[in-house]
Amino acid sequence: MELYDIVMKLVGPVQPAGETRADETRLKNMKELTKLIDKLLFEVSAAVPAADRPEASMKAIGIHAKKFMEDVAGRS
Repeated sequence: MELYDIVMKLVGPVQPAGETRADETRLKNMKELTKLIDKLLFEVSAAVPAADRPEASMKAIGIHAKKFMEDVAGRS
């Protein structure tokens, strides 16, 4: 099982169903999912400054984080 599948199984459905009671639950699920995403994005963004490090291993992590954050910003 992939990490994504595990997270979504724990969070539950988030897509609207068009039924009030189901959508109330899905809204709660969406709030939990976005709270998790916010924390994960913070972790990624905190690694971005390492892109300027002289150490190759740290620099690689920082560059990957920076590119990811740029890609995310470009989608909005």
